[in-house]
Order: sequence, then C-alpha cells, then structure tokens
Amino acid sequence: MEQIIYAIILGIIQGLAEFLPVSSSGHIELGKFFLDFEPQDNLLFTVVVHFATALSTFVVFRKDIWEILTSLFSTKDRENQQFALKIIVSMVPAALIGVLFDEELEVLFDRQIILVCVCLYITGLLLFVADKSKSTTGKVTFGNALIIGIAQAIALLPGISRSGATIATSVLLKIERKQAARFSFLMVLPLIFGKMAKDTMDGTWTQGDVAIMPLVAGFIAAFVVGYFACTWMIKLVSNAQLKYFSYYCFAVATISLIWYSIAY
Repeated sequence: MEQIIYAIILGIIQGLAEFLPVSSSGHIELGKFFLDFEPQDNLLFTVVVHFATALSTFVVFRKDIWEILTSLFSTKDRENQQFALKIIVSMVPAALIGVLFDEELEVLFDRQIILVCVCLYITGLLLFVADKSKSTTGKVTFGNALIIGIAQAIALLPGISRSGATIATSVLLKIERKQAARFSFLMVLPLIFGKMAKDTMDGTWTQGDVAIMPLVAGFIAAFVVGYFACTWMIKLVSNAQLKYFSYYCFAVATISLIWYSIAY
C-alpha cells in the first residue's frame, strides 16, 4: 500500500510538472529521493507516467490531432499537413537517442541527484536567456522543427525540462509563444506512444518482476492531474514570463543540493 501511495504522489508531480517548463522527470527523481521511494523499475515507471500525461495531452488536443490526422488524407489542408511533417522531423533526434542509448539513459534515472540539480540549473539558465527574447511572431519551419527536436533530445536528461527546452528554443528562434507551446506539447506524443509500443513488443509489460499496481496508480494520478493541468497551463506557459520559471528551477536545484549534502 505504501508503494501505491508514493506512486500516486509521483504521478501527481508528473501531471503538474509536465506542463510547466520545470522538468517533470527531474521532479520525479527528486520526489523519489525525498520520499525515499524507488519503483521496482525506474525507467518503466517514468515512461508510464509520461505516457499518462501524453494521453491527457491527446484528450485535450483531440480536435487539433484529428485535424492533423485527417489532413494527411486530404489534398486541400496543406497547413496541417506541413504541421504533421514538422512534428515528424522534430521527433527524429530524440527517437535516435532513445533507440541507440536506451540502457545508458536508464542509468541516469537512478537517484542521480547531482546530475538532476545541474540540469535544473541549465534549464533555469535557458529559460532566463529565452525570456530576454521579446519579438516572437514567427512560425515553425522545417529547419526550426529540427533544432527544436535536438532540444527535445537533450531534454531526455533528467532535470532538463522537455517543454522548457523546446519552448525556450522556439522563443529564441522568434516563434510566437502560443504556437511554440502547442508545438511543444504535440511533438512529444509520437515519441511517448512509440516508446510504449516498443516496450509492448519487447515484452517489458509481461515480465514477472514488474509491480503492476504502483504503475497503475501512478498512471491514473498523472492522467487525471495532467488533464486538468493541461487545460489551463498552456495559457500560463504561453503568456507568462519564462524568467519566473527559471527562478523556480534555480531554487529547487539549490535546496535539493543542500538537502542532499546534509543527507549524505
């Protein structure tokens, strides 16, 4: 029962942190450290709660996604066709890293608190710099999509915010903030669903030593919180000043480092 309660707490953290540029994966690692809780399969748990928030994103943006999908079979809706192709381009860097360095990435999700804090400082610095860019009226191009995709690949590191890295990169590329937020939230969906499909084909879900109930509890918590968070946080992300999120990242990293130093 204790594992289920902790899994729910981590799911809530994921649901809230996924839609703010503060690194949900980093917060999950810090949450596991402060709760002294270790899921039976660290990387699998992280993928499951990310899948939950990806699914909540899918529900929130269902109309947008339907328009994008139907545009693939239409010769008239060029705008959404181009948008879909840009998403495909953006997912290539992270997909390659995920396939080629899957085992190496798993090691990073094992209480690497110092790494998480360093990455949070990097996230904070990136957000602070991006906040200085005021002229954001451009659109996502194919070249920009690739650059944003590289930022997403770097954000596979725990503590580097995926939404923070992609939105900040978009802002630095002069892309309008609301469009940047929309692109950021939608571009991760193929990667998450692809990862889940890969794990299913590899038999990860059928391994006997995987504790199912904490995964289910974490999934439900992340999905429910993520759904409600996504409906209003996208406005917050697209309109708020990024520097305030950078201050938050600096503060969390500093407090965590102090706590870690005392504990160890």
